[in-house]
Order: sequence, then C-alpha cells, then structure tokens
Amino acid sequence: MKQPLLSVKELAVSFADKAVVQDLSFELSAGQTLAIVGESGSGKSVTALSILGLLPESAHHPKGEILFANENVLTMGKSALQQLRGDRIGMIFQEPMTSLNPLHTVGKQIAEVLWLHKGLSYAQAKPQMLELLALVGIQDAENRLQAYPHELSGGQRQRVMIAMALANEPDILIADEPTTALDVTIQKQILELLKDLQQKLGMALLMITHDLNVVKHYADNVIVMCQGKQVEAGSTQQIFQTPKHSYTQALLDAEPTGMMSSVTSANTLLTANDIKVWFATEKGWFGKVKQYKKAVNGISLQIAEGETLGIVGESGSGKSTLAQALLGLNDSSGEVVYLGQRIDKQSHKELASLRQELQMVFQDPYGSLSPRMSVQQIISEGLLVHHQLPAEKVAQKVAQVLTEVGLPEDAANRYPHEFSGGQRQRIAIARAIILQPKLIILDEPTSALDRTVQKQIIDLLRQLQKKHKLSYLFISHDLAVIKALCHRMIVMQGGQLVEQGSVAEIFSSPKANYTQQLLKAALL
Repeated sequence: MKQPLLSVKELAVSFADKAVVQDLSFELSAGQTLAIVGESGSGKSVTALSILGLLPESAHHPKGEILFANENVLTMGKSALQQLRGDRIGMIFQEPMTSLNPLHTVGKQIAEVLWLHKGLSYAQAKPQMLELLALVGIQDAENRLQAYPHELSGGQRQRVMIAMALANEPDILIADEPTTALDVTIQKQILELLKDLQQKLGMALLMITHDLNVVKHYADNVIVMCQGKQVEAGSTQQIFQTPKHSYTQALLDAEPTGMMSSVTSANTLLTANDIKVWFATEKGWFGKVKQYKKAVNGISLQIAEGETLGIVGESGSGKSTLAQALLGLNDSSGEVVYLGQRIDKQSHKELASLRQELQMVFQDPYGSLSPRMSVQQIISEGLLVHHQLPAEKVAQKVAQVLTEVGLPEDAANRYPHEFSGGQRQRIAIARAIILQPKLIILDEPTSALDRTVQKQIIDLLRQLQKKHKLSYLFISHDLAVIKALCHRMIVMQGGQLVEQGSVAEIFSSPKANYTQQLLKAALL
C-alpha cells in the first residue's frame, strides 16, 4: 500500500478557549485530490493553515499531529517551517488580490520564491519564471513579468498565484477556495489547469471549497466538516450518491433547483432601448476623445410586472454598469421608460422621488451596510428621506419588515458586525422593501454566501415577489441561481447582448457559442 504524503491525526485547533477544529483525521497520497467541504466557520481554512504553520499566535493545538515526511509539522521550528512552505508544500490562497503584494511586479514575487528555496538570482530564475507563466496559461509571459497585480484580471492573478505555488514543484498543493471569485469560464480553466498539472507533476491536491459542483467533478475523496468537526468522509461517488449524515444531505439539497414558470402579466414595468455607456480611455489635444471603452453598447430590454429578468456574463461584460444606467447612476445614452414615463432625461431632483420605487441590493453585505449605524437606522433611512413619519410609526414598520425577511424584531437595536453574511443580506433586502418598491435590482446578492444560505435568500426573494408582486433585475454569474430564480435572461459579453429569451429556452437550447460555453463551464 502507498505511503501517504500527509497524515493528519486527531487534530484540534483552538483560539484562546474557543475550539474551532476537533478530532480531525485524514490522509493524502501522491496524485490524489482530497476536498474538504463545509460552510463558512466550519474549520476548513484553519485546517489548511495549520498544515503550513500559518495560524496566528493566538491559536494553539491542544492535541493531534500533522505528519509530513514522517515529521510532525506542529513541533517544527520556524526555520524548518519556512523551508517547507512554498517548497515541499505550496498553497494557493482564496483572494489573489490581497495575497499578492501590490507594490511588486509579478516577476519579483515569483523570483522571491525561487531565491528563498533555491538561491537563484532574478536573471537565473527568469527562464523558469517564463516557463511557469506559460505552464499556467498566461499569454505574453515576458511582459507579464513586469506587470503589477492591479494590471491583471482576476483569472490572471489566480494563475500567477498558482505559478508561485508550483515554482518549486511541491509534493502537495493546498488550494483554498481557488475559484470562488472567478467567472465560470475562468473557473473551469483553472480547475482543468490544476488537474492537468497534477497529472504532469504527480502532486497531491488538497482542495478547500464550499462549491459542491467543483467537488463532484474534480475530487477523488471528500471530507465534510461542520462547526469544526468531521461529520462524514468517503469517496466522492459515495458522498454524492448515498450521503449518510443529515448535514451532508442538507448541503447537497441546498443546490439551487427548479425553474420558474413564465410570467402571465402583460403589463410592462420598465423598458430600456439602445443603452450605451462609453468611458473615455484616450484623449488628444484640447480634451478631444480619441478612444472609448464601450462598457455597455446598445442594450435593449424590458421587464414585466412580477417578473425576474436575469443578466449573466463574465466580469467586465457590463452587467452592473447597465443596471446603474437604468437607475440614472452613471452617464449613459438611450431611452429608459418606467410605467410609461421616460426617466432617462429627468433631473436628479425628479429622479429622487422615484428612488423609492426603484431599489437596489448590492453584492457585498459587509460593504453595503454602514458599520456605524444600527439596523434600525439602516432600514429606516430611506423611509425618513421619502416620508415624514413619527418615530413610533417608523419603529413599527422596521419591526414589520424585519419579521418579513426572517429576522427577529430585536435585531433593530444591533449593528451589522453582530450578524452573519446571510443575515446582513436579509437586512439589505429589508432596507429595499420597506419603501414598497416595484422593481429591485439585485447585483450578485448571493455570490458571497454559502449554498445553504443562498438557498434561504432565493426562497425569501421568491416569497417577497409573490407577496408584493415585485419585479427583479437579477445580476449574477452563477447560472444555477439564475436558473432557479429567473423567468427570462439576457447574456452579455464585452458590453454586447449576445442572446436573450426565457430561461427554459436558453438552458435547453442555447444558440450563441458564448452561451454554450458558459453553460458547459457551469458544471450544471
């Protein structure tokens, strides 16, 4: 029997008196892909960081062993750990923008890994760096070495992280949510790349993720964690076909399912014709524009009362820019008609009275709620702007809307940091619906949430739509969510509309090549 590269035995991790991982055991062999899955707070990333000795000083291990090459990582000295990291064990972190140094070029950052472990100078390392960038699929590698992280796309930054992790041909590669922030087509490219590199180099892959579609297609074995404990482990086939633990079953059941039937309403709520948003990218003498970035280029759409229209496309396709144009939040051309009234030519003051009917829920519930305001103040802010109501009436309405979105009334007196991501998104939805809008634009409202929480938010949005006859414009790159929530959809690429129609039609028989690529990459 093959000797495992890594053995984790009864691992426990605590921060002060709080246990975050308990009695975790597993083995990882060369050429094997092991996925650790679970929701936020389950202990997945803490486990990964323990393997490399990267936990903060406030963390300690009450018991357990992490054996690599028959040495216990938990008892290694600082020097031995530094030799291990990036050499025998590599790691791809979740967010490449924060993991890469913004002040150093790509070349300098990859060269540092080779200098630390092999003593190579920049000139000596350069041929290997170019080979690494080519290996991870980065075009024009020579120039990319001189680029800074902010000059690269999300997919390119993640490829650079992989190149750095592979620089010393590690025995084990730990990938912590390597595709969470990426578009579906880039996600598939990265996963295929990791699979291909694993076969070429014979390395073991430990994948930390909450995306069960990724696990199903790329992992050999799975460990399911919940609140720091391993609740189930087995082969991928066994876990997906016959899950034994109720938590595993709940995770699998949380995948968005079903499809919305067509809307019967014949009343059109909003129509947009030939919307264009062009940004000047180059100017000549006297400020004359020589070149434009056509972020949105001639998009037309309409939304009926009680309907959900989905907008899909990769990052940079113009989805959010289009939504902002519909609300008059950026400089655009074209015609926007709301309930028979043209609103694109209205002044800021005239639009202000319409804001209560056209609301927006943003992607990041952490960034869109002020940390200095109580939930009561956040939800009631719009109400105070548009209506002159006594304090007692405001408090009553806030309590009512909190109940409606599934939060306790006493949440009104607390602050955003006291809530989970899913609860914060419910607060953001409550802030929108308290004004009784007719249309809510939802910009990636579930992308930062675990699947079980996503399902809860989708169910909530369905209930609210049915109760209040709301219309939604739902922006997402998650096709499973689009399929479950939307009646119709439009597909955007590079500011252009490439396909539109009912969700059922597009998912069953997509016409555009780009749509076909998106659906194939979504692993549905």
